Amino acid sequence: MADPDGALLPPFEAGAHINLHLPDGRTRSYSLCNDPHERQRYVIAVLREPAGRGGSVYVHDNLAVGSQVQISDPLNNFQLMAGASIYTLIAGGIGITPILSMARYLERTGAAYSIHYCARNPERAAFREILDATPFSRRTVMHFNGEHSGKRLDLASLLRERVEGQQVYCCGPAGLIEGVKAATWDWQANSVHFERFKIDPTLSTGSGQDSTFEIEIDSTGQILNVPPQKSILHVLRENGIFPDSSCEEGICGTCATGLLGGTADHRDFVLTDEEKASQTVVMICCSRAGSRRLKLDL
Repeated sequence: MADPDGALLPPFEAGAHINLHLPDGRTRSYSLCNDPHERQRYVIAVLREPAGRGGSVYVHDNLAVGSQVQISDPLNNFQLMAGASIYTLIAGGIGITPILSMARYLERTGAAYSIHYCARNPERAAFREILDATPFSRRTVMHFNGEHSGKRLDLASLLRERVEGQQVYCCGPAGLIEGVKAATWDWQANSVHFERFKIDPTLSTGSGQDSTFEIEIDSTGQILNVPPQKSILHVLRENGIFPDSSCEEGICGTCATGLLGGTADHRDFVLTDEEKASQTVVMICCSRAGSRRLKLDL
């Protein structure tokens, strides 16, 4: 994507994503996979998922060269921490997109890094031609799950010994992320980072208590009830309030809303433990209340 008038686009950092506001009303988040040094374009990769919620199919069937689409400024919940001794980048499937942007930045800045990319087979590996070519080929190990396709990734061996100052970044399906978590359970805090594209419905980061609670709209004083079967976001929409949202699973951060009072039961996969403990922001698509009322900065 490029500005229609040729202007430079807002800067972004490796790991960032943008929200596409599609003409049919959907909003979808996609990682930027080009070098952050580039200001004349944004590059995304969209996997067509016929069984998904319709955003990827719309992009494939309706957007073409010359199409105009509204996008957000770049957002980043997956920032590279500066100064690592080595960066271990682990991707699964279309999770290679933010990892590729990181690799491009690290290569350009001379940092030490390695890429481990998992896919079902070579044909399903996005950007394989780029990763198989200079300069990334010397840094990349491909892992294929399909029969006779190649070597599967042994996370336990890869992450058995931590190098001082090492940072790990992983983006991909739930199984890969849980595997990395299991292999790094005793690592130092803030040395392993994740970004999810989909949520395993068996996972939960909250208390699991789905009782009715109240939300208070700070700008109007309006108080609304949120029943167990509805999210804060759904209740707001029913009452004519339409905050930005995209994934509605707690993985993109688009619906982050200031929390001015009360205690949230955080159920997202975006906020750090420190951010959750601060009780200053809440993802209204999935999180609930740990107190009788939440006061929202809306």
